[in-house]
Amino acid sequence: MGSSRGFGVDIGGSGIKGGLVDLETGTLDGERLRVTTPQPSTPDAVADVVAEIVAKFDWTGPVGVTLPCVVKHGVAHTAANVDKGWIGTDAAALFARRLGRPTEDVVVLNDADAAGLAEMRFGSGVGRAGTVVLLTFGTGIGSALFLDGRLVPNTEFGHLEVDGHDAEKRAAASVKEDRNLSWAEWTPLVSRYLSVLENLIWPDLVIAGGGVSKKAEKWLPLLEARTEVVAAALKNDAGIVGAAVAAAHGTHS
Repeated sequence: MGSSRGFGVDIGGSGIKGGLVDLETGTLDGERLRVTTPQPSTPDAVADVVAEIVAKFDWTGPVGVTLPCVVKHGVAHTAANVDKGWIGTDAAALFARRLGRPTEDVVVLNDADAAGLAEMRFGSGVGRAGTVVLLTFGTGIGSALFLDGRLVPNTEFGHLEVDGHDAEKRAAASVKEDRNLSWAEWTPLVSRYLSVLENLIWPDLVIAGGGVSKKAEKWLPLLEARTEVVAAALKNDAGIVGAAVAAAHGTHS
């Protein structure tokens, strides 16, 4: 039974969530644990929380960890909604040191990439070939790109220029909240963003994730896009599941 379980930790700007994952079904194996993200969210402070979460589950196997950063070979190169001290940090080495295990037992990857891995293996992307993009609409817009099921890591499609502005400043879910927009007012902003993305990469499928995927019926029917757009299936557990999958398969970005 042990080999069919994995462990994932999903680090966000407001919360750090972790849990055991059933790698056969892509579901959480028991409850997840959420700890408020320390402020400031420095690498050391966050690593302490990750170690605390892993210890609570008595987990000794490989650990997957997501960061809201571009991650290459375990090193963070950007920092979105976390302390700028992450930039240039060897996150894989930091977590391995803090967890007291070899670096090869810790896989660190971008949070949207992790969510995409989960959706492609267990969710709305199962069996879908061609160019598939997952977009997470939250504080910003995260993206994960797949070609015939293989991840092309660290795309930053939330930062495409749309009408002279950073895309996520126009179409993230936070824009809807901050400007108190109705679904009917917000959705055209998403449609405009999607048209720019469509003309750039011509996807075969768009998977819409993030918190607003829970309300998909309120806005997906209002979208105008030439690409098929479907709601993410794993909702807020996608990051944990994808991180566990990446760790179990040794997927290093």
